[in-house]
Amino acid sequence: MAGKVVPAAPARRRGPATSYEELARVSARSWRPVESERLGDWELRAASGFTRRANSVLPLGDPGLPLDEALTVVRRWYGERGLPAYVQTATGAEGTQELLCAELEERGWTREVTAELWVGGLAPVADQGDTGGGGVVLSREADEAWLSRYQRKGVSEVALRVLGSGPSVWFATVPGGEGEPPAAIGRCVVDGRWAGFGAVEVDPAQRRRGLATAVMAALAERALEEGASAAWLQVEADNAAARALYAGTGFAAHHSYHHYRSV
Repeated sequence: MAGKVVPAAPARRRGPATSYEELARVSARSWRPVESERLGDWELRAASGFTRRANSVLPLGDPGLPLDEALTVVRRWYGERGLPAYVQTATGAEGTQELLCAELEERGWTREVTAELWVGGLAPVADQGDTGGGGVVLSREADEAWLSRYQRKGVSEVALRVLGSGPSVWFATVPGGEGEPPAAIGRCVVDGRWAGFGAVEVDPAQRRRGLATAVMAALAERALEEGASAAWLQVEADNAAARALYAGTGFAAHHSYHHYRSV
C-alpha cells in the first residue's frame, strides 16, 4: 500500500468563510442610497423609492434608543421623505436578527419580501467562461444599451446613482442584433476579497444558450484581476432557473433577508 499527503485546495478554490455582518456591510456598500443617516448602529437609507434595499433601515447593532422610540424615529424620517418605512432584517445565520423580526411582527410590521444571499468561490465562476468571456463587453457605466435590457424601465438619475455606486463597479453586456437591446447584461461590484453579482438578465428568446454564465464568467475574471476571491449574490426564493445556475457554479445559501414595512 502507498499513500501521499493531499494538500488543501488553493484558497481561490474554496468557498468563503464569513459572518453575516461582513456580508451585510459588503452588500450594503454595493448598493448605496442617495441619502443616509445614522441612528446609533442603524443606518437609515433613502433613494427616492428606487428598490427597497436602498430605501430601508440596515440595523447592524443597537440604535441607541429603546426599540419603540427608534421605530418612531424611523417612521418619521421616511415620512418626511414621502416614503414607506422599511427595516431590512436577516435570518438563518449566526449573528442574524431573528429576535428583531419577532419584535417587528409583534408590533404589526408586515414582511413584504424575502430573498436569500448566496456565497461561493469566485474562481469557479470565472472557470465557466471557456472562451475567455468572448462576446461580453465590460464597461464602468450603464449605458443606454445596458439600460434597455435592465428590468426596471424608466431609470431615473437617482437609480443611475445607485447602480453606479460601490467601490469598483463593472457592467457587462452581450450585444444583441442590430438595433436590438443586448442579448444579456450583468453587474458586478468588487470590494476587497468580495465580488457581488446582480442584474444578470437575458433576452427571453435567447435563454438556455449560456449567456448568463458567460456574463458572470467575464465579470468574475475582471474581479479576480482586482484581487477578489469570494463571490456573493442575491436570489429570490421562487427563481428556480437562477438558483439552478448559481448552484451549478458552487454557490450556496448563507442567509435569508427580509423587508418589513411599517403599518
